[in-house]
Amino acid sequence: MVDIRESVGQWAAAISNTLVANFTREKLGQLLAGYVEQLLGGGVAEARQVGRSMVEHDFISAATLERSITYLGEHAEVTPAQLAALASGYAEGLRDRTLAQQEISRTAAINTMRRAESAVRASEAKFRAIFSSSAFGIVVSDLKGEIIDVNEALLAMLDHKHEDVRRMSGRDLVHPDDREALRQLTRQLIASEHDNVRVEKRMVRSDGETIQAHMAISVVREEDGTPPYLVTMVENVNEMRALQSQLLRQSLNDMHTGLPNRAQFLGWLEGAAGSKGPDTLALVQVDVDGFRGLNDAFGHDVGNRVLMHVAAHLREVFTEDVGRIARIGEDEFGVLIKDPRDTASVIALVDAFTARLEEPTWIGGHGVGVTTSVGVVVRAARGGDAVDLLRAADVTVAWAKRDGKAQWALYDKERDQRDRERYALAASIPGALEEGQFRVDYLPLRSLAQGSVLALEAKIVWDHPEQGVLCPEVFLGEATNNGMIVRLVRWALEEACAQVSSWHAELGPRTPVLTIDLPLRLCQEPELVAEVLRVLDRTGLPASLLRFELHEHVPTLLNEEQLDELTILTERGVGLVVDQVSGGNVRVTRLRVLPWSGVKFNSAVAHAFASDALRIEERAAVALLKWAAMLRLPLYADGVRTAAEAQRLAELGVTGAQGPHFGPALSVAETTELLLS
Repeated sequence: MVDIRESVGQWAAAISNTLVANFTREKLGQLLAGYVEQLLGGGVAEARQVGRSMVEHDFISAATLERSITYLGEHAEVTPAQLAALASGYAEGLRDRTLAQQEISRTAAINTMRRAESAVRASEAKFRAIFSSSAFGIVVSDLKGEIIDVNEALLAMLDHKHEDVRRMSGRDLVHPDDREALRQLTRQLIASEHDNVRVEKRMVRSDGETIQAHMAISVVREEDGTPPYLVTMVENVNEMRALQSQLLRQSLNDMHTGLPNRAQFLGWLEGAAGSKGPDTLALVQVDVDGFRGLNDAFGHDVGNRVLMHVAAHLREVFTEDVGRIARIGEDEFGVLIKDPRDTASVIALVDAFTARLEEPTWIGGHGVGVTTSVGVVVRAARGGDAVDLLRAADVTVAWAKRDGKAQWALYDKERDQRDRERYALAASIPGALEEGQFRVDYLPLRSLAQGSVLALEAKIVWDHPEQGVLCPEVFLGEATNNGMIVRLVRWALEEACAQVSSWHAELGPRTPVLTIDLPLRLCQEPELVAEVLRVLDRTGLPASLLRFELHEHVPTLLNEEQLDELTILTERGVGLVVDQVSGGNVRVTRLRVLPWSGVKFNSAVAHAFASDALRIEERAAVALLKWAAMLRLPLYADGVRTAAEAQRLAELGVTGAQGPHFGPALSVAETTELLLS
């Protein structure tokens, strides 16, 4: 859904410096909010009303209309048909406003003529000023159509001279096919009680060219018995329609690159996906990598130059006979290819385009490198959906960026379906928490020397009503990406602390330590220490019985303040274990920034001592364990599968281990039985 307040604010910012009339911020906001609601809730008729209303509220600057249509076309869910209707309504409103002003001018002109016949010469001068300075053509004629006078605007419109017009009648200025109808209309006006009528007819210029004209014909009846006469005001409709067409073009094109914009591109897609579209189509979406960084480093002018550079290469590769190109976002371009020969030919074009970007573009002495991530979607066209096509292209570009940028990716329906299921699963976490679908199981960490339980690692398990029991690996990764990991781990921390506290009440000093993974996102929380201490206070669990496990890369990603927060936790008695250690990827100096209470190795270390492991793997694991022993910390191992692996780890100084050899994670009831037996 579109946020109306945000849309109104952005629209107001776009047009505020173009307004002719003075509006308070509140008044302008109310007016634009009404327009947005009309456009989003209505159709073409409502859009036309918005255009007329803009004129009625003095939005009469051409820049105001241009920026409004450009903004709506790129940022609001408004169709090209609505944009065209808005421009048409605006033109109609402007015409009616002008004609209303013309009526005022006409009244002034007639009054001036009346006064000129009976008053001073100055009155005639006033009429002549209005008559001669009007931007619209004016013809004064008798009831037979003989011309009495015309103004300069009409002469310019029809490219005639005064002396030529004096020898002509009014009917000579009208297209032959429209003369009889206009004569009948004039007769009806003279015979009726009405004073004026409006009609659209064709007129003929001196060079024979036909123009479409809107005429406001008024009959002037004098009170002194003077024969009545006609005053006709003429507007060139061709110019108005040309303006409307220009506004429509501006609303459907990007001002920086000259390419069609997203609104027009959507129209192309809708046409291609229709019943009369091609058999197949290819949609290529191009995203400029690091575009925000370019803007921040060199300014928006350089960013615009980069966009034009990319657009130029797109035009060179995807020529008009190959595909249609548009700018569909801030740093995004789209290419629509109808009936491609095959997928390989589309990929070849993408490769040709990206090859052209390998050379830097020089802007103001800077050799700016430009790379792009490209998503390619090739599918059957007819019966498709334009919005779904764009979504598929967005998804594919995201794959290319996730895999390292500066490359292309091909749409994979099965991968997309898997991703959608993961996203949907992660998005439903808040509701699942509310409904109590999550529980905490406990994976024992056993002493390799005695077999006793040294610690219990909290594992978040999801009892999904449709998919059954889900282990953490299924949903925690995507929960991290969408931010739900914060809420989920906070819940699990309090749940586990309360449970271990109840065991502590019975076991006393024999209670195993509770360990729980602390994700990077939680380490970055400014209130981490306060939150952990509140949980310990509420549950009554001693701080010495709580230990957080941090992935080995986490310390390298934290700033000084965040490291200080973790240090404060250790000073309060909470333990920290560096987890998933697997090799020399993290320097010892970086590990020493925190007061660790243990080191835990991932399953690869234990598996290096399996009977089928390579000798080089075993040697590497031995070297790693000997290096870790230098830290003088308790060592733990994960993923132990066999007694042989456990024995070898114990020989190399590992204190405790967990994994299939020691059994799976246990429910609360099973853990209670284990601890109290």
